[in-house]
Amino acid sequence: MPRPQWLGRLDYRWALRLQRSRRDAVIDGRAPEAFWLLEHPSVVTLGRRGGEVRAVPGEVPVVSVERGGLATVHTPGQLVGYLVLDLGGRSGSVRRMVEAVEQGIIDWLGQHRVSAERWPGRPGVWCDGAKIASVGLHFRRGVSLHGFALNLAPDLRTFDWIVPCGHADASVTSMRDQCGRAPTPWEAAEPVGSAVMAAVVDTLPGRG
Repeated sequence: MPRPQWLGRLDYRWALRLQRSRRDAVIDGRAPEAFWLLEHPSVVTLGRRGGEVRAVPGEVPVVSVERGGLATVHTPGQLVGYLVLDLGGRSGSVRRMVEAVEQGIIDWLGQHRVSAERWPGRPGVWCDGAKIASVGLHFRRGVSLHGFALNLAPDLRTFDWIVPCGHADASVTSMRDQCGRAPTPWEAAEPVGSAVMAAVVDTLPGRG
């Protein structure tokens, strides 16, 4: 199982090329799996089903990608995790892996007295009906791409640029809003990454 690795703040499109290159190498047996943690300058991404954009500033890119889900925003103050993991040799399904990522985030938030949960029919992690983390993955030949975005202390006004999750009634929250404080993405990277990896290992056993 790969160790979480902090990459700093990276342009979204550059990070996407990095993920795709590593996934191809994992599929071909040329490179090990990876789990990267980082943050992005502001960007809007659209999943396979598209997504509704309201009003995005001209300097903010809008990028269509292959992950599940609809529109989301990445912005400073948000911890992003990208998992390039091979389900081959692991006991579990795509759905179980998504649930494991969600559970790792829930577990870490719980350590900080932030009560979070899943919402049936709405992927991600939620606090009192507001989304605190997005989760969206894509698989090719059993190897994952993309991952999660956890709102630590971003400017939540950036989410006004989209309709979150495709639900006009959905609201967005952050760790800072929930408990009055939050670590930086760099500070949170190792403990959040460890919690997610622990949940994945527990849910999808079979590979070291």
